[in-house]
Amino acid sequence: MLNQERMNRVLEKLDADAMLVSDPLAIKYLCGKMIWPGERFLGLLIQNGKEPVLFVNSLFRFEEELGVRKVYFQDTDNVTELVKKEIRKDIVLGVDKILPARFLLPMIEQGIAKGFINGSLAVDHTRAIKDAAEIALMKEASLINDRAMAEFKKLIHAGVTEKEVAAETLGIYKKLGAEGYSFPPIVAFGKNAADPHHMPDATVLQEGDAVLFDVGCKYHGYCSDMTRTFFYKKEPTAEQKNIYNLVRRANEEAEAIIKPGVRLCDIDKTARDIITEGGYGPDFTHRLGHFIGTECHEYGDVSQAFTDLTQPGNIFSIEPGIYHPSILGCRIEDLVLVTEDGHEVLNHYPHDIEIIE
Repeated sequence: MLNQERMNRVLEKLDADAMLVSDPLAIKYLCGKMIWPGERFLGLLIQNGKEPVLFVNSLFRFEEELGVRKVYFQDTDNVTELVKKEIRKDIVLGVDKILPARFLLPMIEQGIAKGFINGSLAVDHTRAIKDAAEIALMKEASLINDRAMAEFKKLIHAGVTEKEVAAETLGIYKKLGAEGYSFPPIVAFGKNAADPHHMPDATVLQEGDAVLFDVGCKYHGYCSDMTRTFFYKKEPTAEQKNIYNLVRRANEEAEAIIKPGVRLCDIDKTARDIITEGGYGPDFTHRLGHFIGTECHEYGDVSQAFTDLTQPGNIFSIEPGIYHPSILGCRIEDLVLVTEDGHEVLNHYPHDIEIIE
């Protein structure tokens, strides 16, 4: 059903007279219905003072009422003409960043509005502030991820490959109540842990390897994301311990400063300075974190370039890492919620150095 409060917030943030939303996840966020249109057009038109209109191909006809007017069309219909009938020519129309050019260009060429802007930020900024129901689902998704991490460790044994471990993770998630992955799991042994986005392969576990899990699940459509780095059979070397403890410090001290009104770039700087002062600045090769919700990576970065201020209801990752192939690849990641007066870390799996026997 249409969430009037969310729609109003989008319209308040919109620098245009109307918005044509085409992202299926954004449409679900606003009116509660998930439709995957494939290559076909899908659009939710929202305007101040007018009933929202949902344009849907007849292939996806449905009975439930969403609080929007449905306009069905066939493959042979002219989508541009359908949208044109619903808006005034003298308005500025916001469109979102994923509207395909094959639909947008005819709308521009036929002048269905006097101007077009990218209105995605109005939706993105609204989605970035989670309400109480969303927060509850994301907390549960992260608790499942905590429990799953304890089970994933048990998959580590002599002779196992990364692919074999990764293949077992989905069953564990489902047993714990998740509906599936929020992204394909990263399982990395040894030098592979120094590749931040390594995909599991046939690498066989060796004694002394680092074992990195970057994993996440979905719970009622909301994502979790967490990374932990373990060691197999052997104590890490002094240099490996130093790297691990730098990453842990960077994670925990960055989390400690989170509260409303903090610049996201300053959170990144807190972590990055620790790693740089420790001598491994060039080996921290990515942003500190990303926003998360119904998608694992939503709009919003915890990065040097992102100066937006944190707001209550923001949820984002804090995931510093050091990636030095000849010594150690290590990342420690939690999700953090910005509260009214501080923050709450949604993951509870320990940060301690842990050896898997």
